[in-house]
Amino acid sequence: MGEGRPGREIVKKSTAALHVGLEIGQELPFAAGPVFASAYHLSGDPAQATYAYARSSNPSWASLEEVLGALEGGRARVFPSGMAAIAAVLTSLLEPGDRLVLPSDGYSITRQFAHTYLDRWGVDVVEIPTAGADLSVLPEGIDLLWLETPSNPMLDLCDIEVLATRAHDEGALVVVDNTTATPYLQSPLELGADVSVSSDTKAVNGHSDVLMGHVASRCDEILEGVALWRTLNGAIPGPMETWLVHRGLMTMGVRVDRQVATAGRVAELLAEHPAVTAVRYPGLVGDPSYALARRQMSAPGFLVGFTFEDAAAAERFLSEASLVYDATSFGGIHTTAERRARWGTDEVPEGFIRMSVGLEDPADLLADISLALDRVSG
Repeated sequence: MGEGRPGREIVKKSTAALHVGLEIGQELPFAAGPVFASAYHLSGDPAQATYAYARSSNPSWASLEEVLGALEGGRARVFPSGMAAIAAVLTSLLEPGDRLVLPSDGYSITRQFAHTYLDRWGVDVVEIPTAGADLSVLPEGIDLLWLETPSNPMLDLCDIEVLATRAHDEGALVVVDNTTATPYLQSPLELGADVSVSSDTKAVNGHSDVLMGHVASRCDEILEGVALWRTLNGAIPGPMETWLVHRGLMTMGVRVDRQVATAGRVAELLAEHPAVTAVRYPGLVGDPSYALARRQMSAPGFLVGFTFEDAAAAERFLSEASLVYDATSFGGIHTTAERRARWGTDEVPEGFIRMSVGLEDPADLLADISLALDRVSG
């Protein structure tokens, strides 16, 4: 996975997040600050320079890319947002006449990008549900299979290893949006995916204060393509934002461990309450994704989906829960939730809520959620 001091291999992701990507030496800080530069001292052949111009390279990027690559089991390139990373992959890997298969229940902006731009450029975009992405329903002639597991927002899973094998037999590439799982809880490249893409705005950074994304792969050609896209489009992350994400990443292990542990208890509470009509959490024994989550992920994550009988009940819950902030996005240190149907982009029940469990003391959070549920049903 990576090395700390010379000769000492790191095998745990939480340790790698702390030590990989740091310069080791006398009188050096644990983590160097952001490098603010538009140009570098440059003489001779620029092709031989590590840093020539800031639109193509920055030491702050290099440090974050090193640790993200170690966590993903490959190499990484960073972008100023998750959507910039997604756009880089889709536009650098697809050509007119290609067929792209997307999850119909995945991140809505990925689907919007595909239908707004890729359709126009002659790419055939096909959507299938994550839970239905099995060997019998995948269309023929696929060039790029895009998976999102767990899906956002309904938390369905699909088998990355099985689908990657099938897609590769058909000559297709496989990309996994790993945002909901994070590279801490799931390793798509090790399961056979060609590319792992993530919005690091979420749990990788974890503090709801920075936009960032990355692309990871074991294929040099793919990485060169997305890096060229980044340089030519100017879709580059700022050094301060890059440094903040690297700093946040160092605590991802302890943060996510705590969030996952609390999420399991929240899911159990919701499943037992009469005000809730349905719960989706891959860590619940009765969840449709339970068995696959145990096999494919190191833990079931910090997102919980649950449904009230109607929109009014869901909104009442959000207004009554004082420790649950009504907000979009997820993965931050605060517990957040939203009624997803308000956006009109996802096929979810009007009373469906996606909750991202944060770092509050579990006793406080559970008591707050329980009281809000009682007020909904009372």
